Amino acid sequence: MIIIGEKLNGAIKSVAEAIRNRDVEFVRNLASRQLDGRADYLDVCSGSPSEDAEVLKWMIDVIQKDHPDVRFSLDSPNPDTILSCIPLCKNPGFINSVSLEGDKIDKIFSAVADLKSWKIVALLLDDTGMPETAEKRIDTFGRIMEKVAEYKIAHDRIYIDPLVFSVGTSPDSFLNFVKASEVIRKTCPDVHIVSGLSNISFGLPYRKAINHAFLIGAMMYGMDSAIIDPLNKDMLAGIYAAEALLGIDEYCIEYLSAYRDELFGN
Repeated sequence: MIIIGEKLNGAIKSVAEAIRNRDVEFVRNLASRQLDGRADYLDVCSGSPSEDAEVLKWMIDVIQKDHPDVRFSLDSPNPDTILSCIPLCKNPGFINSVSLEGDKIDKIFSAVADLKSWKIVALLLDDTGMPETAEKRIDTFGRIMEKVAEYKIAHDRIYIDPLVFSVGTSPDSFLNFVKASEVIRKTCPDVHIVSGLSNISFGLPYRKAINHAFLIGAMMYGMDSAIIDPLNKDMLAGIYAAEALLGIDEYCIEYLSAYRDELFGN
């Protein structure tokens, strides 16, 4: 499972305050804790349309001074912001994200088709709005893969986000996710599946119970990467346990190693 640390996001109140104050120590500390917690990539998101690129560039600079090997997930709805930040990254990471909204996918794909080490998150979203059914997601997936073929991008660079809504307001949220995931896995086995996992429990009490259930179920249907809180040891334990149960972690080697390294909660 590829873990993308979600904590450096300006939508979080404490992070927004740190961004406003250009609090270097806060950002450095939060980055270090996520990397120590087993994050493979760090998602960086400004949460501020007015200074999106400026904030991302500042966070990239601050974090790379301490962690020159860090890999970022450049998270912005603005493709120009992402493209302006790519040259600043010392290591290839994720482009988060493209979709069929406007010219976003063409702008990103044309610019990064030859940057073969960069991975691309693609949302199953178009100009008609948020997809309410699995069928709508599957149709959008097919049209995204036509663009992938047009720009000759390898399937293993593509990470499809089937989109997760709160099960509290969208009762079929999980079912739509897994139905779309089944089709993705069957038709394009080299394509990856990613999710902003905690969206499933938004607005509900005791969110970690819903998150854990979603994690296990989604992994059974092929999700192999997730944007999560790597500081949540219970969630990490769930990932290692699921990998062991699904035969991904043979003989529980990674599970036992993580336990010895005290990555699990009590």
